[in-house]
Amino acid sequence: MIGKRTILVSVLAACTLLLGAAGPKPVFEPSVKSGPTAWNHTRIDDGPDQFSFAVVADLESGYRPGVFEVAIAELNLLRPAFVLTTGDLTEGGVEDEARLNAEWAEFDARLAAMPAPFVRLPGNHDMTNTTQRRVWEARYGPRYSWFVYKDVLFLLLDTEDYSEAEMQQIFHERADFIALRKTDPAAAAKLPYAKRQESFSGQVSPAQSAYFEKAIADHPKVRWTVLLMHKPVWLREGEPGLKRIQAALKGRPYTLLNGHLHRYRYSNVDGHDYIMMGTTGGERGFDGSPGAFDHMMWVTMTKDGPAIANIRLDGVMDKTGQIPADGAKLCLNFGKPPCPAAP
Repeated sequence: MIGKRTILVSVLAACTLLLGAAGPKPVFEPSVKSGPTAWNHTRIDDGPDQFSFAVVADLESGYRPGVFEVAIAELNLLRPAFVLTTGDLTEGGVEDEARLNAEWAEFDARLAAMPAPFVRLPGNHDMTNTTQRRVWEARYGPRYSWFVYKDVLFLLLDTEDYSEAEMQQIFHERADFIALRKTDPAAAAKLPYAKRQESFSGQVSPAQSAYFEKAIADHPKVRWTVLLMHKPVWLREGEPGLKRIQAALKGRPYTLLNGHLHRYRYSNVDGHDYIMMGTTGGERGFDGSPGAFDHMMWVTMTKDGPAIANIRLDGVMDKTGQIPADGAKLCLNFGKPPCPAAP
């Protein structure tokens, strides 16, 4: 008679055998088992918590047709886990709901070619007035939000976070400024909008600050935090909103990314990377001046933090050796068609 202990041992042995047979193969399985090898070590730079995501910069304020399509084609080759943005995705700047919805529908149609999730974030072109705010909320929900992926907290800020009355005042002042700048730039520079800090650095309301303070407090153990915003609120003196968020992050590792000024700029603020991105299709200089280039950011989150690389759109080629989506015709580096040589 077979005892219960014998049956239990037999079952455990069978389970061990089955699990072993069905278990995953080694990550690195060399053909050479001993002696000299062609590889220097087998510590593969990979892990279950490692992932890569991409960030695109300003499209609008002088969008050049076809450039964002090049970025999408290149991202489809690179295959990030998801794609983020620093805003200005539509031209906006009007109160015509039908036109605003049409612009968003056109942009969203572009995203159909991208397999990775695209996380929208509003820029000033996307959120110039209260009508645009309502259109955004109807289509995409809250203007600011957060998410966590593989123990990394992402904070998506709205830097056009004014009261409705102030927002409308800024909108009309901006419209007057833009109209006059076309005929008399010197006179436009004397208008109220030209002197407003809001034209440069935006604002974060107390309600938004409290929202992110809670998000940070609710996630005390995340390994990293990434802040995304459009305008460089961190450069505005006396702006308390972001300072509250920065204070909540004190002692924790984080990285801040913004857009708006169409010039790449790197800063180290109290030991943290603060990066202002360039463009991914928006108006920019073509004279080779520092920071003026079309690019996307490639971020790989490792156990030691983010590894950040900037990839110029004219620097990604497909398997045929060409910039995809006819990118070579778009003068992604210097000049305009027919693209004069670089200085």
